[in-house]
Amino acid sequence: MESLEALVAHIQGLSGSPEEVAHLHSLLKQADGDSLRAHAAALVPFLAHLSPAAHSLGYLYLLEACATSGANLGGDFLVTMADFLTACSAAQIRLAPDKFFNVCRVFKDQVMLINAPIRGVAPLRAAVRKIQASPEQLTPVHADYLLLCLLAKQYKAGLSVLEDDIFEVDQPKDLFLYCYYGGMIYIGLKKFPKALELLHNAVTAPMSSLNAIAVEAYKKYILVSLIQNGQVPSFPKYTSSTAQRNLKNYAQMYVELSTCYGNGRYTDLETFVESNAAVFQSDNNLGLVKQVLSSMYKRNIQRLTQTYLTLSLEDIARSVQLDTPRDAEMHVLRMIEDGEIHATINQKDGMVSFHEDPEQYKSVEMVEHIDTSIQRLTALSKKLASIDENMSCDPTYLLKTGRDNRRFDYDDFDSVPHKYF
Repeated sequence: MESLEALVAHIQGLSGSPEEVAHLHSLLKQADGDSLRAHAAALVPFLAHLSPAAHSLGYLYLLEACATSGANLGGDFLVTMADFLTACSAAQIRLAPDKFFNVCRVFKDQVMLINAPIRGVAPLRAAVRKIQASPEQLTPVHADYLLLCLLAKQYKAGLSVLEDDIFEVDQPKDLFLYCYYGGMIYIGLKKFPKALELLHNAVTAPMSSLNAIAVEAYKKYILVSLIQNGQVPSFPKYTSSTAQRNLKNYAQMYVELSTCYGNGRYTDLETFVESNAAVFQSDNNLGLVKQVLSSMYKRNIQRLTQTYLTLSLEDIARSVQLDTPRDAEMHVLRMIEDGEIHATINQKDGMVSFHEDPEQYKSVEMVEHIDTSIQRLTALSKKLASIDENMSCDPTYLLKTGRDNRRFDYDDFDSVPHKYF
């Protein structure tokens, strides 16, 4: 390997035009390896002579060698990595994506090591946008970013990537982690429908063997399904046979919780939760389980609306096993505010009148909402058609399907008149 001084000189002189950067890339590949990592401590001072924005490719190679060397480079190096992730040139770092992913991973590990995940949120958000070829692409940095948002409790920051429509996935693990962490962020924001969507994707994604991420996602999927819908749906047909056969075995306690919830008796569910609290705590799901327990009141009140037009607060409290009519009133008011039931309370006689949904779908806001949904679905339909067309022309796909399909013989055409042969 040539001297570090010469290598830095090449980086400074060949970071201009695309042709120069391409030549620099070939030089950096030759210099890369264990020998460069062996000089990790000596590389750090040279970074000060380079610009993260102007010399991004060369800076990345030196930074990655330092970051993956295992040497203790001090707290200032964390600042150096953060500055690079924020300022680097997207065009240059995309020439060496694996090295960029390594830097992001080490950066994430370091901010977690010093118990300061919030320091990594902004740099990794910038890193996601720089390494993406388009907003539809999923990268390994997505999962690292969402994990830091979770640990720092910066749930809204995670929405900046979760609201993108993802169509391009390189590694299955990236998808599983993205859906799992994303689901947890939506749980933190109490956006349970969106959490269900992502957890559902983690549970039903294609898999040849069961993985721990899918198991943990399934446990949370059961809990969120109970909170949001009061029941857990069966696996859809497109779920892999591996998941359908094995997931319930690894989440047996949660399946039993779902069965107990379906019985509709609060005291039985409360006893079950208390007797198995240690299991739920070890899974870090006890808080979510307690929300399941609390949601049973809401679910039982909703059942009453399907049977009665009017009911006293005292009868509601007795039916759903609340302590006092005042508790029943608070639950009913909260459900009215959240739009979960439509009712009015007569304060004089303590009677609750249940009503039909008053929405007539005629308001300007509702029309705009429907129009936006139609446009989104139309765009999604066109995108799926394009993906289907590209897949049908993919040589690897055609080779696989051609190998799997059996040859036709004349027996396959019995319904066709023989005169046409």
